Amino acid sequence: MNVTELPAVRETIDISREIYARGWGEANGGNISIRVPPDEIGLCSQQLQKGEVVSLPYATPGLAGEFFLVTGTGVFFRHIFAGPEKGLGLVQLNDRGDAYTHLWGLADGGKPTSELPSHLLSHEVRKKVSGGTDRAVLHIHATSLIALSFVLPLDTAVITRELWEMMSECLMLFPEGIGVMDWMIPGKPELGYATADLMQRHRLVLWAHHGIFGGGENLNKLFGLIETADKAAFMLLQVLAAGGKKQTVSAAQLRALAAASNIIPFEEALY
Repeated sequence: MNVTELPAVRETIDISREIYARGWGEANGGNISIRVPPDEIGLCSQQLQKGEVVSLPYATPGLAGEFFLVTGTGVFFRHIFAGPEKGLGLVQLNDRGDAYTHLWGLADGGKPTSELPSHLLSHEVRKKVSGGTDRAVLHIHATSLIALSFVLPLDTAVITRELWEMMSECLMLFPEGIGVMDWMIPGKPELGYATADLMQRHRLVLWAHHGIFGGGENLNKLFGLIETADKAAFMLLQVLAAGGKKQTVSAAQLRALAAASNIIPFEEALY
């Protein structure tokens, strides 16, 4: 099988097209990584070639030996579906999780996204929390969520509650809430560690004034999660622009919805 026919690659091509169409991946904004199962790697092993070994700034031993499909640094989402062998790459971590080997893609001297260390820290957390089922990490510039970080307190409980009130689907899709953190310099270790800490409890983390970062079972489900959160944020911005809420869904009603859906909501947001 050709590498570009792997399920992880096809999914990344499809979702990168959707991200660009929504304006959430302007220029080289945003990045994707998927932890690829070894059985998928086996389907294209003849096309893989061990290349450069690159040290990472910190180790993720929980990911030792794992394979990752990653977007390249400086890559535009709108170029991925036209040239996946240039915009995407396959790498494998060593047995300590502190370096990776290039196996495929990132043609013409490309490198993995500069946010790769942050991605790996969150992959390690989500792998442990989910029992291994979460394989996708995505960072994009979801417009309405970013805008919301300028007008609401940067508080996990507050922003979670506001999104839950806009759409019942939000409580049902992310009952654990959406983590919120202050602005930090992109690509720095501090950002990666702070994000991974929140990812222990939340699949979505809002990077204030920057974008959204998420982890999930696969890229399709994760993108749907972000779509839902951003639509709720867009609705809230419209409500605020129209003069604010005159009525809304109460904490008691949200609790009733959670009980009816057999889910456990983020208690701090039910103030």
